[in-house]
Amino acid sequence: MDQKTLPQARLAPLAPGDLPDLKAELDATQKRMGFIPNSVLIMGRKPRMVKAYQALSAAVWDPEGAVPMAFKRLLAHVASRSAGCQYCMAHTAEGAAKLGVEQRKIDAVWDYRTSPLFSPAERAALDVAVGAGCVPNAVTDEMFLELRKHWTEEQIVEIVGLLSLFGFLNRWNDTMATPLEDEPAHFGEAHLAKHGWTIGKHAR
Repeated sequence: MDQKTLPQARLAPLAPGDLPDLKAELDATQKRMGFIPNSVLIMGRKPRMVKAYQALSAAVWDPEGAVPMAFKRLLAHVASRSAGCQYCMAHTAEGAAKLGVEQRKIDAVWDYRTSPLFSPAERAALDVAVGAGCVPNAVTDEMFLELRKHWTEEQIVEIVGLLSLFGFLNRWNDTMATPLEDEPAHFGEAHLAKHGWTIGKHAR
């Protein structure tokens, strides 16, 4: 997709070649994701912000973390849905599939409270993800007590760190009207539209 003709973006994504100071970061992102997110290319006007964001993101997505990486994608997906960010919903669902989450589980995450595919520990964390995605924050003491029954304090910090990172991303992408890249857009159209997801003006 031609970066210069993307519709609806409030600030156009820059071309990677226009960001020589971020070549190492953009190359690493391209290798990890298969494409460079438009969110980062918009943010590229402030290279220090990109570097700071990517440092935090790397810590949150640490492959040696205490919370399974694939489940983190589902948490981020549910939090983004709660916040209403179509862009991040597509990214996180596609990311979950790339990490090996079965499509039936991605589909069922919309009904995680009743689906037998989710454990009590997963349901507790997903409840917090829904509450954390709301404005104002809707996480209750009862939700947090349930979370503590199933997850260690280290894991809870990891989970809340992830949800907080997506609080930033949801707000960034909805405010900037970040155009959605082809790969997650195709995934969303194929797998998420049946659950009410739409590309909309803030995602394409």
